[in-house]
Amino acid sequence: MEDEKHMRAAIQAAEKCIGHTSPNPCVGALIVSKGKAIAAGWHRQAGLPHAEIEALKKAGSAKGATLYVTLEPCSTHGRTPPCVDAIIAAGIKRVVIGAIDPNPAHAGRAVAILKKAGITVKTGILEEECRALNNAFNKWIVSKVPWVIAKAGMSLDGRISRQPGESQWITSPASRAHAQKLRARVDAILIGAETLRVDNPHLTVRGIRGARQPWRVVLTRSGKLPPDAHLFTDEHKDRTLVYKNKSLRAILRDLGKKQITSVLIEGGGDVIGQAFDQRLVDEVQFYIAPLLIGGPKVSVAGLGAASSAKGATVKNPRYKKIGGDMLVSGEVKYP
Repeated sequence: MEDEKHMRAAIQAAEKCIGHTSPNPCVGALIVSKGKAIAAGWHRQAGLPHAEIEALKKAGSAKGATLYVTLEPCSTHGRTPPCVDAIIAAGIKRVVIGAIDPNPAHAGRAVAILKKAGITVKTGILEEECRALNNAFNKWIVSKVPWVIAKAGMSLDGRISRQPGESQWITSPASRAHAQKLRARVDAILIGAETLRVDNPHLTVRGIRGARQPWRVVLTRSGKLPPDAHLFTDEHKDRTLVYKNKSLRAILRDLGKKQITSVLIEGGGDVIGQAFDQRLVDEVQFYIAPLLIGGPKVSVAGLGAASSAKGATVKNPRYKKIGGDMLVSGEVKYP
């Protein structure tokens, strides 16, 4: 189907801006004239031109053309003028939209404006794939609570224990490199105080050109944290937040107020377990090494589900072999 083919190209354009547009959504656009793609665009950063505007500028003339866009065009003046005005002025005759804007104040508004201007509009093309580009934005724009990803590197028996003096790593270098891509796509990385004390992590994005540095968030009950820790002394120390004696739910609400749309929990099993107990996790990214190490430290602790039937499940799980490890990922659903 021609519309699906061109929408896939728009999705590929949108994928180039993942991790760069928050708190705005990630959007791709493609302009097609006489069956041939003549220009593509993507939203590069909040405050910069939207995908549709980029594509229109590249096209030069788009009169009579079809515009494919992964998300309904904006219809109000924010940091930039509304895209619908530019689309109408360019003489676009047909607009194909992947997903409708999830913001209740805007949903469907652009569709109505474009149709009133005499433009043919088609919606819902590869809708699920287009929506998946912006899971974090879709949740945050409605609830003002960030999308939460639980990430762990563990042994085959679900342990994160290590013997004193051993390397802190359980998973392979390939898995750790892959995890950097995960860090690059989120707004914040969250850990507990014990992880800070024991591992003294940097929580920086490494090896990815042009990546933004996420906020570093530390949960603590006592407030007694080592002042010389990397998070408080390195070049990104101003992007470290400490929450003392606050519930995880309250912390996420506060982060949402700061326009943080996605949070990666890299804390130990206690923090991840707490997040699952409170049904706060939206996605999992678990790197599993082919090791059996035992020990008391589990990747997901907490109180746990009262029964298997009441446990969280991963919807349409994805499995990816990375080196000798296996990455299991997917959205989390609760009964």
